[in-house]
Amino acid sequence: MSWKVKVDKKAAKRALKMPKQVQVLFQTLVVDLSIKGPIQNEWPNYSKLTHGRYHCHLNYGYVAVWVEENEELKKL
Repeated sequence: MSWKVKVDKKAAKRALKMPKQVQVLFQTLVVDLSIKGPIQNEWPNYSKLTHGRYHCHLNYGYVAVWVEENEELKKL
């Protein structure tokens, strides 16, 4: 099953300001989310926050947060 991943405008704008190395990590996370879903145990700094909310530290200064809603993942 593939998941639909929506990156909102604000997150997309912030992603463009990230260093290139972090942008690559962000894009890799988006691909992994679309293939494997919201639970990303393979990522070293991943954890579940609350009901349907997850986050992953891409590096020291950047964190990606996503929400699971009706088999869609939003707000990266």
